[in-house]
Amino acid sequence: MLDTLMLSRIQFAANISFHILFPTITIALCWFLVFFKVRFDITGNPVWMRAYRFWVKIFALTFALGVVSGITMSFQFGTNWPGFMEKVGNIAGPLLGYEVLTAFFLEATFLGIMLFGIKRVPPKMHTLACVIVALGTTLSAFWILSLNSWMQTPAGFELRDGIAYPTDWLAIIFNPSFPYRLMHMLLASGLTASFFIIGISCYRVIKGDDKQAPKLTLKVALVVAAVLSPMQAFVGDLHGLNTLQHQPQKVAAMEGVWQSEKGAPLLLFAIPDEQTRANHFEIGIPKMASFILTHDTNGEIKGLDEFKGEHPPVKPVFFSFRIMVGLGLLMIVMSWVALYQLKKRGHLPNWLMRAFVALTFCGWIATLAGWYVTEVGRQPYLVSGVLKVSDAATQIAPANVGFSLALYLTVYAILLVAYLHTVFLMARRAVEIEEFDLSEQGVKRTPTNTESAYV
Repeated sequence: MLDTLMLSRIQFAANISFHILFPTITIALCWFLVFFKVRFDITGNPVWMRAYRFWVKIFALTFALGVVSGITMSFQFGTNWPGFMEKVGNIAGPLLGYEVLTAFFLEATFLGIMLFGIKRVPPKMHTLACVIVALGTTLSAFWILSLNSWMQTPAGFELRDGIAYPTDWLAIIFNPSFPYRLMHMLLASGLTASFFIIGISCYRVIKGDDKQAPKLTLKVALVVAAVLSPMQAFVGDLHGLNTLQHQPQKVAAMEGVWQSEKGAPLLLFAIPDEQTRANHFEIGIPKMASFILTHDTNGEIKGLDEFKGEHPPVKPVFFSFRIMVGLGLLMIVMSWVALYQLKKRGHLPNWLMRAFVALTFCGWIATLAGWYVTEVGRQPYLVSGVLKVSDAATQIAPANVGFSLALYLTVYAILLVAYLHTVFLMARRAVEIEEFDLSEQGVKRTPTNTESAYV
């Protein structure tokens, strides 16, 4: 039988896993919308408005699910984790409040103009609303990542009778892992949105949409993916070095290093065994883990045996890390192969478009794997070195948590299926046969024949 602690952990994991899917798309997708809208304002070319009008609908649907799931997730601080707010609420509460005041209110205020004001406000005002909503989504990520990073690498506080009190808000906000974690997440959002746009655009083309809008969005997203994917690899390396400095037990679990060793191999595959504290079926590259993490082939990596009782479960961290890295490498290869094909042939071959459709939500999988590395890798602590998970959990009956968990999982499964169905249904119906009145956007001219061909 699962106890209250494990059920509460599963419930929060289910909530955060479902919730993070949608901000991961909207944070970057909103900036794509800004680009489409600005390009239309500058050129007056209807194809950019076609792109904007399709993707703003996807954005609205995704944003709505992100808001709803975020609200239910926040309830758990009181219902399942009362010890969290009791012990570190003096820090977590203000940071969450800043997110609401500076980001969510900003988004909520201008979202209506962005979604419904295109025919009701001047073009520049509408574009400004798009920019402000995009800034709001990025600010949300800033504050949430600041809190999450503080839980990984706490700083700028002192403990009085077991309660954390802030002493330096700048040190709290810009804690040691925050810059790396923020950049890693923003790039992850950019890649998730890019492959999302690529996949849906390819799906539309495969379904017979021969218009220019999906072809244009496909090219734009491919360029973004090709640029961001190697950047993500570089930032990920910096993030790993930071983690090695502040959370060596997490890195040891990621690499499957049980005893401290110099010249540790990079394990491409293994099956960690916590009973024997060893790995089975190892396939590795000699000394490569030490080289990557310490930039020295004989560099030392601390083993899990130095953190007995203080290190995370190894298998989830070990495999999640490899899924994240594997998908990241796949994104680099796919985006650069596609750009080469575009340059060589002027279009993507059918097999490659079908592959991108299959990878439409690969960013979701990579992001979830990365978050599991981050969150499971912090165990057994909720706030590293300050508050253990077991000390923060509720004491209510397991049956109560199990009942709410079952409801959450049922509702989330229905919502996720409905979301996926709706996105692909919108793609199939995106025939875009209606004419867009350019005068509504302040363009006082008739499109040329060349422009009309894009519609």
